[in-house]
Amino acid sequence: VILEDTLVDVKFSGLSWRGNEGFYYSSYDKPKGASELSAMTNQHKLYFHALGTAQKQDKLIFGGSETPRRYVGGSVTEDGRYLVVTAAVSTTGNELYLQDLEKGDKGSLTLVAEGFDKEYGVVTSENGQIFIQTNDGAPNNRIMVAQGIQHKSEWKELIPEGEFPMSVGSGAGRLYVSTMEHAVSKMDEYAYDGRHIQTIELPGVGSVGGFGGKRSAEQLYFTFTNAITPSAIYTYVPGEEMEAGVIELFRASAIDFDPSQYESEQVFYTSTDGTKIPMTISYKKGLQKNGKNPTILYGYGGFNISLTPSFSTSYTVWMEQGGILAIPNIRGGGEYGEAWHVAGTQMQKKNVFEDFESAAQYLIDEGYTSSPYLALSGGSNGGLLVGAVMTRKPDLAAVAFPAVGVMDMLRYHTFTAGAGWAYDYGTAEDSPEMFAYLKSYSPVHNVVEGTCYPATMVTTADHDDRVVPAHSFKFAAELQAKQGCGTPTLIRIETNAGHGAGKPTAMVIEEAIDKFAFALWNMGFAKLPNP
Repeated sequence: VILEDTLVDVKFSGLSWRGNEGFYYSSYDKPKGASELSAMTNQHKLYFHALGTAQKQDKLIFGGSETPRRYVGGSVTEDGRYLVVTAAVSTTGNELYLQDLEKGDKGSLTLVAEGFDKEYGVVTSENGQIFIQTNDGAPNNRIMVAQGIQHKSEWKELIPEGEFPMSVGSGAGRLYVSTMEHAVSKMDEYAYDGRHIQTIELPGVGSVGGFGGKRSAEQLYFTFTNAITPSAIYTYVPGEEMEAGVIELFRASAIDFDPSQYESEQVFYTSTDGTKIPMTISYKKGLQKNGKNPTILYGYGGFNISLTPSFSTSYTVWMEQGGILAIPNIRGGGEYGEAWHVAGTQMQKKNVFEDFESAAQYLIDEGYTSSPYLALSGGSNGGLLVGAVMTRKPDLAAVAFPAVGVMDMLRYHTFTAGAGWAYDYGTAEDSPEMFAYLKSYSPVHNVVEGTCYPATMVTTADHDDRVVPAHSFKFAAELQAKQGCGTPTLIRIETNAGHGAGKPTAMVIEEAIDKFAFALWNMGFAKLPNP
C-alpha cells in the first residue's frame, strides 16, 4: 500500500516513527507579510502526523506560544517506549523532555533537564533504563543512566568524563564511545553496565563515523577516512560477552587515487596568546618548502563543530596540481570540548581570528607557502572567519573565498533563525560593549576605502535561508566600491540553491573549478602547475 501523504514547511527536522501509526516532525509557521527566505523564524514546533490524514490535522506535541523555542526535535527510542524531545533557544544547550508512550494518553511530557546552558541527548533505552549523553558537570561529556523518567538530579554516572571530548552511540547490545584526541578518532566498546570491553583497533589514524545500529544487529558498520585516505566502509562484528570483535573491509572507494603519493601531517603551532593549536597539512610527496606552493588555508572555528581529518575529492584535484591543503583546529570548535568552544565565542571571538592568522603565519614561516601563494577559505561561520581576517590583515593572503558568510554582525540576528546563533556571537542589542565588539570585526563594517584587499570571490546562493545572501551581497558591494588596487572582487551567486547541503555533483564541480582557477590565476599561474 502506498500512502501519498504530503507534508510542507518541514524544516530543521528529522522524522521519527511511532510504530506504524505515524511519525514526529518539526516545522516553523510560514512567515506572514515578509520574505519566506529572510523573515525571522523563532517558534519551532513538534508535530505528530498520523498516516493517511491531512497535515492540517497533525497534533501539536510541543512548541508554539506556550513553550516558544527556536529549535525543537523529537524522536522515539528504538524500543518504542519513550518519546524524547529536545528544545533550545540557541545552537548550544537544550532542555530535555521525556514521555512514556506505553502509558498512552496518560503519559505526559515531563521536563527532566531544565535550562539552556547544558546539552542533553538520549542515546538509547534498555529495559526501562535511559542512557543519556551530557556535558552537565563534564565539559568533555559523560554518560548518565536514568531509571525511567527521572529528573537529572537522580541520574547516575555510567561512563565518566575523560581528558578529551567524547560522543556515544549504541548497537548490537553495546555502547560505543568515540573520543576525539587532538582531532583524531579513538573508539572504545562498553557493556550497558559500564564495563569497558576493549579499545577497538581502527584501520589507521583519522576520523571514524558509525558504530550505531539496532539492539538486535549482529554486525555494525562504520566509515574511516583521513585527508589522503578515501572514505571506506567497514563491518564490525562484536565478540561474545567481553571478547574483542572483528573488523573487515566492506566497501572501498572506487576513486582513482593513490594515497602513497601524498603526505598528511599534523603539526602544532602557537597562537597570539600562546595557545597551542593543531593543524593538518596535506600535499603531494616531494614538496619543496620554497614558499611558492599554492596553498588553501581552510577554517571554521565556531558552534562546537570539529574539523577532523577527512578526504575531499575536490581538494585532491588541488593537491594533484602541487597545492597544499591546511586545516587548523582553531578555537570556537569542539576539538577539545566545551571549553575550547567557549574560548572562541562572544567577547572572545577574536581568538578565532588570531588562531587562523597564526596558522597562516606558521605556513609562511616554515616555508610551505608565502602570502602571494596563499588563499583563505571558509563557509558560513567560516565565511565570517575569512571576511574578518581579510579585513583585519589585508596583506596576509593573495586570495580569499568567503562562502555563504555571516558578514553583518550587527543585524544577523534579525534574519530567519539567526537569533539562535547568539550563544556564539552575542548580539548588538546585548550591551554597548557587545555592539562595539561586534562592529570592530564585522566584515561589512570594516572595509576601508583605498585599502588593497586580496583577490576575492564571495560565494552565496539565491535561496539560502540560513545565512541570507544579503550578507554576501553587502560585503561584495563594499569591497567593489572601496577596493584600493587592481585585484578582482567578485561575487558568485548560485541559483536554485541554498546554504550548501544537497547540491548536485555537477554544481559542486563547477564551483570547485571556478575557485581553483581563480586562486591559481591570482597567484600568478598562467597555466596549471601540473597539467
